[in-house]
Amino acid sequence: MANYPEKPLRVHQSGFDFLNQLKNNNNRDWFQQHKPEFEQEKVLMEGFAEALLAGLRTHDVIETASGKRALYRIYRDVRFSHDKTPYQTYWGGSFTRASKSRRGGYYFHLEQGRSFVAGGFWGPSSGDLKLIRDDISFDDTPLRKIINSPSFISTFGALKGDQLKTKPKGFDLEHEAIDLLRYKQFLLIRPFSDEQVLSEDFLKEAGQTFLEMRPFFDYMSEVLSTDGNG
Repeated sequence: MANYPEKPLRVHQSGFDFLNQLKNNNNRDWFQQHKPEFEQEKVLMEGFAEALLAGLRTHDVIETASGKRALYRIYRDVRFSHDKTPYQTYWGGSFTRASKSRRGGYYFHLEQGRSFVAGGFWGPSSGDLKLIRDDISFDDTPLRKIINSPSFISTFGALKGDQLKTKPKGFDLEHEAIDLLRYKQFLLIRPFSDEQVLSEDFLKEAGQTFLEMRPFFDYMSEVLSTDGNG
């Protein structure tokens, strides 16, 4: 169990309220007029991210330096997007595990009606994807044991992520693990209601969700950081 303060930092309704206003006024003029409100809410979210980071560090080694560094910028990169609205309308952040031997990443997304805590492998390289598929093809038991465990199912429901419609190149469509071999992403996602996010228990629950990812991360780290000789 990750350790958190007895009086944990909370996510405030005011943070959702600001985002809801921004959704209806996603332009530079409005944002500049309300920048003091944004800065206030940003400080609160940085504090929440810092508390999440402190909890993570009680059971994992994290490269991310601070909650401030973890929190995503509100300014969107619109250069290659059809959507030219200049600002993000959610609070989000991520934490990177330290060293090449620790794989996987932690993420949180806070938005009224669409909040979740997640982790995993969003865009694995072709090399990593081959290593994962080769391991699953050789023996899918370790991964199935993790994703079929009661704690995994109660927290995440099921493994999520985009999948191929048929089969990956070089693998048999009749392979007994074809359901796992089809994955192109490997995501662990736990949704939270607004009531849960705004409760005093959310910091603890978000941290516990990160902790529940560790068996999956440990498996993937071994697959991706060792060769046939160990």
